[in-house]
Amino acid sequence: MKNRLQPEITVPISSSPSSSSMIGRATLDVLPLCIAVAPWGVLCGSIAIQVGLTPLQAQLMSLLVFAGAAQLSSLSLVGAASGYLPILSSTFVISSRHLLYSAVFQNQIRTLPWYKRVGFAFFLTDEMFALTESYMDRYKQFKYVYALSTGVVFYLMWNLSTFAGVMLGSHVEGLEHLGLEFAIAATFIAIVIPLIKDLSLLISVVVSGLTMLLLEMVDFEMSLIVATVMGMGAGYLCQGWRKK
Repeated sequence: MKNRLQPEITVPISSSPSSSSMIGRATLDVLPLCIAVAPWGVLCGSIAIQVGLTPLQAQLMSLLVFAGAAQLSSLSLVGAASGYLPILSSTFVISSRHLLYSAVFQNQIRTLPWYKRVGFAFFLTDEMFALTESYMDRYKQFKYVYALSTGVVFYLMWNLSTFAGVMLGSHVEGLEHLGLEFAIAATFIAIVIPLIKDLSLLISVVVSGLTMLLLEMVDFEMSLIVATVMGMGAGYLCQGWRKK
């Protein structure tokens, strides 16, 4: 017979969200950026066809490289019959920002198994970085499932939009002249603006943007590199000045 005086033992429910809820939240968070980047992927796939790549090569580029800005840059150089060195140097400079991204998450992923770190590195994009950084700022914790989910969902959308571009590029002439490149600027603006949280970051963005604009007006070939260095230098000097 059950003792009515015996207190019931309750097991506390963990407040930590489940993996499925984290995946759902990550999918909803990255979905607006997926929609914004779709025209960019279509443009990338169509340009790959226009410069002479086969549909398989064009799709494999997105499947294996998975770097929109670097892909577009390399494709434009391939179309201009550039050599290997300009292509490699251009893509290296454009992709070098990922060194900073990985440094930000170094403490969070250094103890993970190697295969998880490899997966994290492959799917680490501007969008994944921005959303994961925002999540950490909001909840004061790092969730690997959330971070990886944003990267995987974005990877799927990027390849689907690239596939659409490959199909359209094979049958529609002049697709690259429809103004789809607006998605590139729109995507990066949507990523950068929420991350500007102090004066040094604002100065860095303004200086790099103005430098890029001025150098592009005079057709300076190394405008991206110079604008990047100028923006980083201005932000560093501003931060040092504020600490004094």
